[in-house]
Formats: sequence, structure tokens, C-alpha cells
Amino acid sequence: MKVVETERLVLRRVTHEDAAFILGMLNEPSWLRFIGDRGVRTLEAAHDYIKTVPLTQYAQLGYGLYLVEGRKDGASMGLCGLLKRDALEHPDIGFAFMPAYWNQGYAREAAEAVLRHAREDHAISRIAAIVSKDNVSSIKLLERLGLRFERYMRLPGASEDISLYLTAP
Repeated sequence: MKVVETERLVLRRVTHEDAAFILGMLNEPSWLRFIGDRGVRTLEAAHDYIKTVPLTQYAQLGYGLYLVEGRKDGASMGLCGLLKRDALEHPDIGFAFMPAYWNQGYAREAAEAVLRHAREDHAISRIAAIVSKDNVSSIKLLERLGLRFERYMRLPGASEDISLYLTAP
């Protein structure tokens, strides 16, 4: 189900047909380094991830992580969307792209569309983002999107502090 379109991208709900892409994305070295190991090593585990993360959030909240595709060719490029974590007061925006799509403005285009979607379609007035302190590219993007550093924090079960960013109230 298509959720948002931009000039170059289509953001749509993740489905079980995306399991192979999800398996690759969750094992991409940059995902493992900056987002964390979700233990997804098989197609079966990818299906479980799809069921427990995006599909559950769509059902409970009406939003979640979306698959980002090229508008012209339909190529799966990455993920971008909103997550609701118990440890955060506000939904947080997340994004990750395969390396072939880095440094071309896709993450910014997708994230801007997700922020608009959150405000206009879900009446969400404030968005958070959590990011590793050494993820310079994502921090620059968050700042370009208008999010500002709030504080360092540690998520439950984590061993390192991360940076919390927020949109203006």
C-alpha cells in the first residue's frame, strides 16, 4: 500500500514479499553499526521481523517503517518511517538506505515526506530521532530536517548512550 510519493520516491508499507530485501537491509554493515543487530539471519526471521515491527505498528498506530522505492524503476532502496518506542515520549523517525543510494538526497527526500505525513495525516506535532553519537551523516540530515539535539540518553537494555533529537514544539 502506497503511503507517500515524492518526485523520485514511493514510500509504501512493508509486506511479506519484501522479506529478502529486509534480510539484506538488516544485515547491511551500516545498519549493524549504527542501528544494531536485530538477529535476522534467515528469510524466516525476516518474515518474523516484518510481522512484529512494521505490520504490528501499522495495525496499532496507523504508521510505521515504510519501504522506499525508486518511483521510476521500483527498486527497493531503503527504509524510512516512524516508530513508537516505549522509552520515548514522541514517535521517532528512522531511516536506512542501501549504500548504492547514499549521497544522492534520497534519505532527505524520504524523511521530509515522512515528517509531512506525520503532521498532515496523523496530527503528530513533535517527532524524535535517536542516533549514535558517531553517525555524522545521520546527525547532519536530522539537523537539516530541523531536529535539534536535546540530550544524551540510554535506551533500556543498551550499553551505550545515544543522542536524542527533537523537532520544535
